[in-house]
Amino acid sequence: MPHLHNPLPPLQSDRLLDQLRERIRYLHYSIRTEQAYVYWVDAFVRFHGMRHPAEMAGPEVEGFLSWLANERNVAAATHKQALSALLFLYQKVLEQDLPWMAEIGRPKDRVRLPVVLTHDEVAHVLGKLADAHRLMGQLLYGTGMRIMEGVRLRVKDVDFARRAIVVREGKGAKDRVVMLPASLMPALRDQMAQARRLWSADRAAGRAGVHMPNALARKYPRAEASWTWFWVFPHEKLAVDPRTDIERRHHMLEQTFQRAFKKALVQARIVKPATPHTLRHSFATHLLQSGYDIRTVQELLGHADVSTTMIYTHVLKVGGGGVRSPLDALAGVDALGLARGGSYRAADDDADFPDHPPRVSMPVAQYLVPAPGLAACAA
Repeated sequence: MPHLHNPLPPLQSDRLLDQLRERIRYLHYSIRTEQAYVYWVDAFVRFHGMRHPAEMAGPEVEGFLSWLANERNVAAATHKQALSALLFLYQKVLEQDLPWMAEIGRPKDRVRLPVVLTHDEVAHVLGKLADAHRLMGQLLYGTGMRIMEGVRLRVKDVDFARRAIVVREGKGAKDRVVMLPASLMPALRDQMAQARRLWSADRAAGRAGVHMPNALARKYPRAEASWTWFWVFPHEKLAVDPRTDIERRHHMLEQTFQRAFKKALVQARIVKPATPHTLRHSFATHLLQSGYDIRTVQELLGHADVSTTMIYTHVLKVGGGGVRSPLDALAGVDALGLARGGSYRAADDDADFPDHPPRVSMPVAQYLVPAPGLAACAA
């Protein structure tokens, strides 16, 4: 029995990249996916001397992907994204379903531990952020939101009464609820007061309202100009909507915060290769350190599979799985960092991090136990 596919409507555009955009929008892919797929299809065509993809097949696709892997040394995730873009082109735009599409090689994912900041490092970085960006950093660390979820936050999704934030259309177009830290409520109210002044100025000037997801602008024509749909972190300047060419108020750009975060890292003298997403990793790791169960952390992060969340349990583990190094045995130091005489480390040990306790293996999960707890264990 032949495999049946859902029929797609005929394309109205004549140019290849316009056809690609048309199909992506019909299938409700995000603007980020559209931009990425257009980039890779354009690169594929240029790599093969401007030949039309309909004239090419598996060997040309594999040649382009091999060039990316061998000459450009792209990461596996980038390799997979380029492959996904080309498969979408052939299957959804050119409407081909040929054997080579299933036989083409896929890159293997490498499991890498996420970068995690300690509590002190988080405090130092947030303290170095400029006033205009500190609240965003605190919100990402305090809720575990992704950076795009933070900058796209709307007024209606902040519930001060319930101390909750509704994250709309997160990764995988899923909604979830996260906590609203009580310590951020005054600053968040001030931020929303500043945003309301921009909203009032836009309304007084008769400007277009904010971008509305899907077809809500047609269903609720006045919603885009309402305060409830306005951004919590609006951009100071107006911008042209890339899909409608309408000049409107956009949210704060994620690149703006990324640059501010990178500058704060340098000022805090932190050498870890951290990014704003590191705040999300630190949020999850610190919750597990505090004793919250893995399922709770999974729901807060919005992971579909608990195995994704389990990566943070590996971050908590002692190097070598808690095995005592033979060098420590020669030095007369036990697993807790205690010398044979019972003293707790030398005065000059860990001079760079005097307030950080050593890691200690626990029966179920390995946590960073406060120093007084270690001393009690040693006694």
